[in-house]
Amino acid sequence: MSDMATTTDTVLFVRTQRAERVAPPKGPRGPLGWARAHLFSSPFNGLLTVLIVAAIAWVVPPLLDFLVFHAVWSGDDGREACLATAQNPDPGACWAFVRTWINFFVYGPYPMEERWRVNVFFALLAVGLVWMMWLDAPRRDLGAAYFFLALPAASVVLLHGLPMIGLETIDTALWGGVLVTLVVATVGIVVSLPVGVLLALGRRSEMPVVKLFSVIFIEFVRGVPLITVLFMASVMLPLFVPPAWSPDKLMRALVGIAIFSSAYMAEVVRAGLQSIPKGQYEAAAALGLGYWRTLALVILPQALKVTIPNIVNNAIALFKDTTLVFFVGIFDFLRTIEVARNDPAWATPVTSFTGYAFAAMCYFVACHFMSRYASGVERRLGAADRR
Repeated sequence: MSDMATTTDTVLFVRTQRAERVAPPKGPRGPLGWARAHLFSSPFNGLLTVLIVAAIAWVVPPLLDFLVFHAVWSGDDGREACLATAQNPDPGACWAFVRTWINFFVYGPYPMEERWRVNVFFALLAVGLVWMMWLDAPRRDLGAAYFFLALPAASVVLLHGLPMIGLETIDTALWGGVLVTLVVATVGIVVSLPVGVLLALGRRSEMPVVKLFSVIFIEFVRGVPLITVLFMASVMLPLFVPPAWSPDKLMRALVGIAIFSSAYMAEVVRAGLQSIPKGQYEAAAALGLGYWRTLALVILPQALKVTIPNIVNNAIALFKDTTLVFFVGIFDFLRTIEVARNDPAWATPVTSFTGYAFAAMCYFVACHFMSRYASGVERRLGAADRR
């Protein structure tokens, strides 16, 4: 049989007429379209929107009237400045009280002539936070060494003192206000993450002793309220050790908060570790990576990225829970407001509410900043997943 050449004819179809223009799909446009899509997409959502707007209209105007429009902004004559007068028969918030006591709110009973040391600490802390939180900052390795090594040592020398270099020793009983709140929150947040990672790895470990210790530690601490941990650290611990070995009251509170927050952080990290598929471990093993390199280069970066919202939620909760040190006799920010509002020289019907409103706004600003920063980091790290 002779070979036969097989040919395939290719037929091309070319459209010579212009295609008909099709209108884009209709979607929400402008403010009305956005409101229809997000606020009134269903009868139930529309009802909720109306109720929320009504609640805002009922609450916000009187609140603004009290905090801003009828507020007393100046006055050094004590309670007389915030009492009802003919010019202001219904006085609002007494911000003159806050202006008078603001230094006490920031420093507490810290000696006035030594408060420059607290200001230097605030500046050093701000530099460390900016260096670590700025993801594009140069030499972030040096920033980490500064924040985790140099800053704690410098802070202890500055705040507590070192007579060898001419810094008078200031007992922690004289620390207070925003200073103590920042110290407690920073120590708790910074310590809880690495310790929580180790506890989470220990709970997933195949070594029975390590796993048993991690499980007992996590479950016991998570089953006890924070206020109980603080009372045990501040009141019960001195009963079991000689007085010479008993640590400082603030140090005991720092250890208690660090232990408590680490247990909760361990469960957050463990949830992230469990979300990593088994194929990631197998891929790392195929590349010849050992256990610790697999964790550092493959597993932990993915697990921590997944759990960023929960990590930030823990950090915000811990920052707010620092007010509980008030119950063990430590002069945190809220404690200074309690002391100031009980001053007879400022005894007015609005003094207490003004102090608590000021504290609420400070905590809201700090927590909102942490939340927005975490949202920005999450969007940046998740950019590759959206492509």
